[in-house]
Amino acid sequence: MNRQERQGLKSKKKLRIWLFEYQSLMLLGDLGELGGLYDFAIHLGLIASTVASLSLDAIIRAFPGHPQSKRTPNLMPLHPQVVAYLEKASSLGLKPVDQCTPAEVREMMRAASITEGLPEPIDQVEDRQIDGPAGAIPIRIYRPAHLTSRGGLVYYHGGGWVGGDLDTHDALCRAIANTAGCLVIAVAYRLAPEHQYPAAAEDAYAGFKWVCENAQELHLDPRLIAVCGDSAGGNLAAATSLMARDRRHCLPCLQVLLYPATNHDFTTSSYQQYAEGYLLTTTGMKWFWQQYAPEESMAKEPYATPLNAEDLAGVPPALVILAEYDVLYDDGQQYAARLQAAGIAVEKKCYQGMIHGFVGRVGVFDTAREAIDKIADALQRSFRV
Repeated sequence: MNRQERQGLKSKKKLRIWLFEYQSLMLLGDLGELGGLYDFAIHLGLIASTVASLSLDAIIRAFPGHPQSKRTPNLMPLHPQVVAYLEKASSLGLKPVDQCTPAEVREMMRAASITEGLPEPIDQVEDRQIDGPAGAIPIRIYRPAHLTSRGGLVYYHGGGWVGGDLDTHDALCRAIANTAGCLVIAVAYRLAPEHQYPAAAEDAYAGFKWVCENAQELHLDPRLIAVCGDSAGGNLAAATSLMARDRRHCLPCLQVLLYPATNHDFTTSSYQQYAEGYLLTTTGMKWFWQQYAPEESMAKEPYATPLNAEDLAGVPPALVILAEYDVLYDDGQQYAARLQAAGIAVEKKCYQGMIHGFVGRVGVFDTAREAIDKIADALQRSFRV
């Protein structure tokens, strides 16, 4: 056996080892971050190219998140709990969102929240109203029995800017407050289409500003107030962070963005790949945007579409949580990349096999609890001074 043949056998052996390690790591979830996938792609490409003259660039392009990737095939199948949930949802025969009235969407969200598990006990819950830019804004304050710091979290519910309220996200807010050991203040902003952009964004910022201004009454440190939201609420948390920077009042210590809507572009890979069959649809998102920002000029404004902000420098550090099977995957991925490019510290986690909205379904998906633990850990670290 000559030297070239011996080198070929050695390379093939390395390739088998890397494939085995890749499969093992995927099962353990250690390659959930795209950085890990890129590193693996490079290592695999270097070895495989010596065996079969494969193109390294072609291999890397096959991995999700690469600008030239179509994100197919998926790295992990749908989680069994997600499969069961989608089958059950399909059996109900509900109308698609784009064929509903806003009132019907709101009722569907309320009904769904009731059937998705009982909220966990918490020490204190207080409903209040605060002054907003166009009248009173309802808020709900969650205080756990054991506070671990003087930090607090302002939470914005999802629902496409059309649905959702303090009740639909009650279970999630309780879980975050108990797990993180911090005060959570949920803000119920005005809904579209009755109140279009910038109503929700202005209410969201007003809620955050009120918490800052009343930190002493709430027994909070005004330097340790984070913002968080899911989907449209993630959009509002990002917009609030931009407003806080621009208006120079009080800056959140952290922005937690759960599969946020950050872009008004329905041509991305995730919008195409997951257009149907994974709860939130591309058609549904177009309908939601039409209710919130029907004019193109509205949708392009950075407080409506944070990805359109010219400069993201100076906004708070971020935790970005993504679901693999989600039309908004690329929205979150691209925003995280823009934040990192602006020098912002970003922690990003994609939960494989999950769909849009999974974190809020605490009583349905075991993975929701894992994500809540992740959020709690990030909050606790950001509250350390």
